[in-house]
Amino acid sequence: MKNFYRVTKGLIGTFFSFYFFISFLFFTPVRASDLNKVNQIKINVQLNELDLNSGKKLFFANCNVCHIYGKNLIIPEKNLKKETLEINGMNNFDAIVYQIVNGKNGMPAFGGRLQENEIEQIATYVLQQSKESF
Repeated sequence: MKNFYRVTKGLIGTFFSFYFFISFLFFTPVRASDLNKVNQIKINVQLNELDLNSGKKLFFANCNVCHIYGKNLIIPEKNLKKETLEINGMNNFDAIVYQIVNGKNGMPAFGGRLQENEIEQIATYVLQQSKESF
């Protein structure tokens, strides 16, 4: 019986030693750099929200006359809805920025009227709203 306890005790000890060894292999301590990354993500989210709010204000001040509710009063089939942007190859940030800067057809160019960061904020807002169906 003593051998049974000795063997069992040895097996249990070995199991727990192995368990703790494995848990330390997969346990990653939190480092200051990790916390900085988390804080940077929070800051980026806050800045994106700020950009969306600024983009919304700029959109309403400059674009809403023709694009109310994501529509296009000049050329109705060229609206800002997600599906339409996809069909016309305008469903990405760079394409929207290019369109705002240079204009096209009935849309005037805003490159000389708005600053680059304002155009980017509008493009961010348009892209986000198109996904949410304006």
